[in-house]
Amino acid sequence: MTEPTLHHPRYTRSNRYDPMWVTANQMGPNVLWLTESLMEVMTIEPGMKVLDLGCGKAASSIFLAREFGAQVWATDLWIPADENRQRIEEAGLTELITAVHAEAHTLPFEAGFFDAIVSIDAYQYFGTADLYLGYVLDFLKPGGQIGAVMPATTRELGEEIPVTLEQFWEWDFCCWHTPEWWRTHWAKTRKVTVEHAELIEDMWRDWLQFNDFIAPHVEGWWIDEVASTRDFLMTDQGTEIGFSRVVATKR
Repeated sequence: MTEPTLHHPRYTRSNRYDPMWVTANQMGPNVLWLTESLMEVMTIEPGMKVLDLGCGKAASSIFLAREFGAQVWATDLWIPADENRQRIEEAGLTELITAVHAEAHTLPFEAGFFDAIVSIDAYQYFGTADLYLGYVLDFLKPGGQIGAVMPATTRELGEEIPVTLEQFWEWDFCCWHTPEWWRTHWAKTRKVTVEHAELIEDMWRDWLQFNDFIAPHVEGWWIDEVASTRDFLMTDQGTEIGFSRVVATKR
């Protein structure tokens, strides 16, 4: 049996990062792979001011600063800014990354401050509200891009959950939607032009690969979480669940 690995032929930038560092800073699927997949369809250039909204442990912010030379505001509610600041210092990126503790609806930034906004595996927690996109776009310059990667369903689910997923279903999965749902959700505001809204190819396999790699290294409640995630992914095998990436430009 092949040993689990974090080497991936698609995510060549992510391959350069210490697998144990990635494991230590995980909060679900591999955040570097998700970020790199978004960068396939989104433009981040050196010196751009980027809001990393819901950055978790700031791994995505470190990736954007190191790989693209962006100035990043690593913003999260669940992880204290002091903890992220320490990770940023250890990465040697204090000149490029600012750690911010803030809730997504009360962001402490000036209007039009950012050149780009990204959100990795977080936007679904606050962005399904009809009015949220209009709020967060106030912080983005006209012509700037907003991009998000989040768990997706391959079809919109109603009251009846597929039998294969019922035993794994958590109530907050109701914020998972199809890429087409997100396209309409953003486009109907008339505030953006949506360039991309699609499932990321084979991301369920990538999620499984990462889950298998971190399994021997997790502790506490993560042990059950990783085991349940494996059962969930192996049962579904991409039939109902995946990841979507959505990118739009502010009009």
